[in-house]
Amino acid sequence: MPEVLHTPRLTLRMPRPEDAAAQVAAVHASLPELHAWMAWSHEPHTLDHARANLERAQAAYRRGENLRLIIWNRDETEMLGSTGYHALNWAVPKAEIGYWIATPHTGRGYALEAARFLTEYGLDTLGLRRIEIRTDTLNERSARIPRQLGYTLDATFRNDDVAADGSGRLRDTFVFSVTRQAPP
Repeated sequence: MPEVLHTPRLTLRMPRPEDAAAQVAAVHASLPELHAWMAWSHEPHTLDHARANLERAQAAYRRGENLRLIIWNRDETEMLGSTGYHALNWAVPKAEIGYWIATPHTGRGYALEAARFLTEYGLDTLGLRRIEIRTDTLNERSARIPRQLGYTLDATFRNDDVAADGSGRLRDTFVFSVTRQAPP
């Protein structure tokens, strides 16, 4: 997997420890929105925490275990969010695409552009046979993306997890997928 990928408007890049300040700023600018949907957002987000997080993410990327990508504007002057291939199983081969966009940059189609690129790249270049996108059923904005990309809603898992919003309620999860048969 290359360390840097480009879409028409975005640079998707392997995490680097030197991205810590940009990550802290993007997360802090987005905490109210992230708290509703992302459990990890309730953890501390200091510069040291971010640097350690990015070091672990970079190491996992290099091992091919979790291919997290930082979303930047095309010239890499502003961090816009994060995406990548998670829950990888190279034996199948399959992955899950996740994404979040920093609040000041939402509503511009960046998550859709990144997910479209990763879907096509995963199927056409990496040879993935199944790609999933999972969303909380209440996260309508996130669930729009796999629908717009032609993913199939495979299932709704009831009481699948604890909601990320800290309420303690159980959440339901949509599981969308796109598949491709192995070549003959």
